[in-house]
Amino acid sequence: MTTSGSFARQFAEISTFIDGGIESFCAQRSPLVPPRLMDSMVYSLLAGGKRLRPALCLKGAELFGIARVRALPLALSFEMIHTASLIHDDLPAMDDDVLRRGKATNHVLFDEATAILAGDALMALAFEYPLCKLPENGIDAQRICSALSLLASALGPSGICGGQVLDMDGELLSDETPWRIARQKTAVLLSTSVTAGAILGGAEEEAQASLRAYGNYLGTAFQIVDDILDVTSTAKELGKTPGKDAAQNKKTFVAVYGMEKALSLAAEQTALAVTALENLPGDTAFLSGLADYLTERTF
Repeated sequence: MTTSGSFARQFAEISTFIDGGIESFCAQRSPLVPPRLMDSMVYSLLAGGKRLRPALCLKGAELFGIARVRALPLALSFEMIHTASLIHDDLPAMDDDVLRRGKATNHVLFDEATAILAGDALMALAFEYPLCKLPENGIDAQRICSALSLLASALGPSGICGGQVLDMDGELLSDETPWRIARQKTAVLLSTSVTAGAILGGAEEEAQASLRAYGNYLGTAFQIVDDILDVTSTAKELGKTPGKDAAQNKKTFVAVYGMEKALSLAAEQTALAVTALENLPGDTAFLSGLADYLTERTF
């Protein structure tokens, strides 16, 4: 399915809204924060990107009656976590990359120590910022705690951190290895983004389960496409160094299943993501269109 012009306009509009929120956050400089640390954080936050995770958070909130401006602090926290994970992922001890989003990686422009601390600081701010701002927007305290508890779990050893360890390991523990990496390193934050947004609006467990399933399928498809693009795209198209997965002997979907099967699996996971939306209330057209967009992307 080809992504519609209507979806593209909606995605551009919500991305612009998110960018505005990020720029406003970055403009708030505290005298307690060393300028070099703040510069490092701001550099990576403003380096561009799809703004996928905050968009999912805002759309999850809107499904359950929370205006995007009220949910924005939580949405920004997901971009902070994602940005922090990229800063750390690019370090010499991890993926050792010099290019991210078409620009020098954080540790190249600053230094390794500053990059590590910038990532750490962003992870802390991802909790501090919504805890301060969401109550001001009239969001129920219990819902805030539930959403941030979900985020903490996604970040931890059974989530992103565990997924990164599996990704670096280079051993094919079983045919499940690329699936586990996709779920823990990529899908968990997409799933948590949309579900946490819905929690702010009081979504019941059944709706949360549907959104978790959607996010897990969406994130798995996203990772499969990432694996494919690492083989088929250029540095200019990707904004990062291609071919690193094979060079580092990573157990990607392409490495384990081959290109043709990987393409088929991406389409399958996308279809499952769309199906997971069927019993949700409200307008889910954006979420459905997003699944198609991510499968069709070239970067």
